[in-house]
Amino acid sequence: MLINYLKETMKKTSSAGLILVMLLVFGVSSGFAQRSKAINMFKNHINNVVQKVKETKNPQKKRSILNNSFDNMLTAFNKAEKMKHLSKKDQAGLNKLSATIARKKYELNGTHGYKRVSNNQLNDYANYVQQNVEQASQTITLSLTAILLIIILIILLVAL
Repeated sequence: MLINYLKETMKKTSSAGLILVMLLVFGVSSGFAQRSKAINMFKNHINNVVQKVKETKNPQKKRSILNNSFDNMLTAFNKAEKMKHLSKKDQAGLNKLSATIARKKYELNGTHGYKRVSNNQLNDYANYVQQNVEQASQTITLSLTAILLIIILIILLVAL
């Protein structure tokens, strides 16, 4: 019965309607692909920070690299949260991601009740942060617009 209905509907659908449906399906799948690319760009940024930490010998410089990265992300999240066109869902996701990064910064520096990460643990800590942020980015839902906005802001902040 459903198959007959679909056949009749397809017969009645004009070629323009069929093209519109195909574009809609392509657009939705393209949106998912673009979102995935944007998330990968964010993950690459985190990975680059981790690599810089590992390549640096001086513990104070390692800590500085991590702090600067956390500050840039927190600034980008804060600026993105203030954008009026973001949905409530995006704002909530940004709040969660921002809170995650803030906790990592507190832990790195031993503030807000956290024990300071020791100098000999900074490489491991950078790896831990990378894994934690990647997991958070999988569970926190952000739109493609919000992700791209964050990436642009981080790139601009790093360039300054």
